Amino acid sequence: MTISLPEVSSGPLARRSSRRTKIVYGAREIFVGGGAPVVVQSMTNTDTVDVIGTAIQIKELARAGSELVRITVNNEEAAGAVPAIREQLDKMGVDVPLVGDFHYNGHTLLKDFPDCAMALSKYRINPGNVGKGAKRDTQFAQMIEMACRYDKPVRIGVNWGSLDQVLLARIMDENALRAAPRSSQSVMYEALITSAIENAQRAEELGLAGDKIILSCKVSGVQDLIAVYRELARRCDYPLHLGLTEAGMGSKGIVASTAALSVLLQEGIGDTIRISLTPEPGGDRCREVIVGQEILQTMGLRKFTPMVIACPGCGRTTSTVFQELADSIQTFLRDQMPVWKMQYPGVEAMNVAVMGCIVNGPGESKHANIGISLPGSGESPAAPVFIDGEKAMTLRGDFIAKEFQAIVLEYVKSHYTPSAVVSA
Repeated sequence: MTISLPEVSSGPLARRSSRRTKIVYGAREIFVGGGAPVVVQSMTNTDTVDVIGTAIQIKELARAGSELVRITVNNEEAAGAVPAIREQLDKMGVDVPLVGDFHYNGHTLLKDFPDCAMALSKYRINPGNVGKGAKRDTQFAQMIEMACRYDKPVRIGVNWGSLDQVLLARIMDENALRAAPRSSQSVMYEALITSAIENAQRAEELGLAGDKIILSCKVSGVQDLIAVYRELARRCDYPLHLGLTEAGMGSKGIVASTAALSVLLQEGIGDTIRISLTPEPGGDRCREVIVGQEILQTMGLRKFTPMVIACPGCGRTTSTVFQELADSIQTFLRDQMPVWKMQYPGVEAMNVAVMGCIVNGPGESKHANIGISLPGSGESPAAPVFIDGEKAMTLRGDFIAKEFQAIVLEYVKSHYTPSAVVSA
């Protein structure tokens, strides 16, 4: 009996946004949408008035791989500090584009601080926080006018915690007149989507080109985010920014962000992402960048840094040697990437395996570019190293970690062609 197996699709669907937005600073160009790679961005949590502290954090986020960095511009002091931050970044050789986050008074700040308006590469506008009553339309128009004047793209970012109450009331009234009214949850979804699309259309009417608009409808629930973005993607072709409004802290924030964004990205929805993690007290802000990169890389959408494959450990691996080696190698690879990505194009696709015992160790190591299979507890203290599927050597003794790191470095130098730009 012959069984016919169906074709198996392993990749995500094609991107749905046909428009492409260009975000520029100097010679640096970032493209969002229109088939461009999904962009990773982040946001500072420093006081923007602290020029040096903010510039240092932006540098750290950019070094970690953030391709756009958003900063709070909430008062005159912050607006006045933006040009100085940009100047400090230039002195440090950091060309990452900056996004200004405006609420309530953005129309005034952009008008009164033209140097701030010019120093930013993109504006984020929350239509629920641009004004109330008759002032709302005028102040939104003033912000769009500034974007047109300085030729800046805009993200119209709707948030379910700060929805335009007039629009929400209108949609609720319309729903009440329906023969079969929708649930309050569906009404909320409709308000988010309508706000984003209507404000984008209004921005175009005011003169902002359609290819300078990015939309987002951010919520905090995983299923809510998936439902809203599926419908938003169906109704428009603007590039879409993905992210939970408040993902949370630690593993909860990582799991929630991964669960929501992975479903949407697999369906071809989303052109730029931010992982809004709450840092642990004194924690590293760059964690949100790394998580965003790892979501995209493990899904096969982008490649940022060589990935380390490591086993979880079991009763055969009561020693912590393989855990320490896997951690040190992953840290070493990530630390090298700011230099390697310019010197050795393609190195970000390299795979390294650090396995704990002989059960799966040799087999997994052969699948990687470089792999090491450490002895399990009580087994012979010999660790075979595999390079491109072939056993190359065996390491023994107390310096396995240092020796393996040297092997990885030599592999990079010998297998990836140095960039002509760097070597010239």
